[in-house]
Amino acid sequence: MSLVPDIDEGSRPVIVWFRDDLRLADHPALDAAQRSGRPLICVYVVEDAHSGVRAPGGALRWWLHQGLQALGNNLLRQGGELLLLSGQASQRLLELAMRTQAAGIFWNRRYGQAERSQDAQIKQLFREQGRFANSLPGAVLYEPWTVRPGDDRPYQVFSAYWRACQRLGPPSMPLPRPARWLFAEVDRRGVAGCTSLADLDLQPRHPDWAGGLRDAWAAGEDGAWRRLEEFLDETLQGYAEGRDFPGRDACSRLSPYLRLGHLSPRQVWHAVWSSATMHRLSGQDVDKFLSELGWRDFCYYLHYHYPDLSRHNLQPSFDAMPWRDDAGALRTWQQGRTGFPLVDAGMRELWSTGWMHNRVRMVVASFLVKHLLLDWRHGEAWFWDTLVDADAASNPASWQWVAGCGMDAAPYFRIFNPVLQGQKFDPHGDYIRRWVPELAKLPDRVLQQPWTATAAQARAAGVRLGQDYPLPCVEHALGRERALQAYAQMRGRTRPD
Repeated sequence: MSLVPDIDEGSRPVIVWFRDDLRLADHPALDAAQRSGRPLICVYVVEDAHSGVRAPGGALRWWLHQGLQALGNNLLRQGGELLLLSGQASQRLLELAMRTQAAGIFWNRRYGQAERSQDAQIKQLFREQGRFANSLPGAVLYEPWTVRPGDDRPYQVFSAYWRACQRLGPPSMPLPRPARWLFAEVDRRGVAGCTSLADLDLQPRHPDWAGGLRDAWAAGEDGAWRRLEEFLDETLQGYAEGRDFPGRDACSRLSPYLRLGHLSPRQVWHAVWSSATMHRLSGQDVDKFLSELGWRDFCYYLHYHYPDLSRHNLQPSFDAMPWRDDAGALRTWQQGRTGFPLVDAGMRELWSTGWMHNRVRMVVASFLVKHLLLDWRHGEAWFWDTLVDADAASNPASWQWVAGCGMDAAPYFRIFNPVLQGQKFDPHGDYIRRWVPELAKLPDRVLQQPWTATAAQARAAGVRLGQDYPLPCVEHALGRERALQAYAQMRGRTRPD
């Protein structure tokens, strides 16, 4: 005998399954559910380890807690709630549908192999029971299968991919937030796997390392829109040049909001385009920023076509790369104690805020892979655990790009000189002085290479090199030569000049 009373067919509820889309506006699944006229059951499933979906790292778990809390509050203001479930998504969602006599389910698509397999399974399970199951696009500007080269082989180069996207025309306009709301009443006590946000244990306890993250980010749609508006008003003009200078507030800092879908890429695209048109901003600034959204799409495109992006080299020749095994060097890099100020500033910014400036990301990644000759997967795993914008597509694709083993990769013999990068992009040391305060009083001319400071300069700055701040863990010339030799060995040829 059923414990749930019969519900008329026309009033049977529908489930809206939230995933990487913790917002109410431009949410295709929510929009479709609302237009069905049926009562809504809004749910998020924290999946178990057997789902095959990559589990979030520590910083992303913290950010997820903030995002779920913000979404729950937004739904509460509309008269509804966010139901939190834990376990295997297919099982929990089907149990919820049976318990509530839901007519069906809507969700926005994700593009990894595990996520797609999960989606197919849920569709089959629901449809076998006579319930509908509909997935919709919501996470990218252009879905991966819509961008096709002439020979049906996936694009290997970003520029060609992005030109193909642009030929498709601008992305569709974002959807508004639903104008009216009708929610189903659900008795939590009868729902398998139902839990509370506190019981999900997403936040750190002892020690609480998230203080810097709390200071850096305001979660949810409201925080996302404030950040977008600040970017449009203060930073978009001059973006093409300014984005390379980490000491300036010249980046959008929107990646964490895109990661959990507090904003959709369509919302960002059209907001930027509208602002640029209204204020007659430089085409160079706008094109550069939109191409960064395009790079994000390209990473999803690669993730769709190459599911093992985080584990296997896209260029098979790199399987023969003679990586070093040096746990001490890896720890030195992770802690921001390499002795190269720009590298250390980036790693400390990452640990404190859960984010790192994009130019510096390239420098620190190059340093790990090339100066230290450590496998890029070690760096990718560290970023996965410490970034609030850690993404299963962008994170590994970008690491493979720097290492030289990915699609459209930087030439393997391109090795960033961290001293020259600092001199060029942080010429007055604003960024380094903020994140490596023990060097703050050194003069500009030695700040990027403090080991060249005279004893008098070090005394005046109050720093004891080798004690308060480490000497370089590897000489630049030695690290560069070692990397070139390793790449040559991998390729079975003589070292390039």
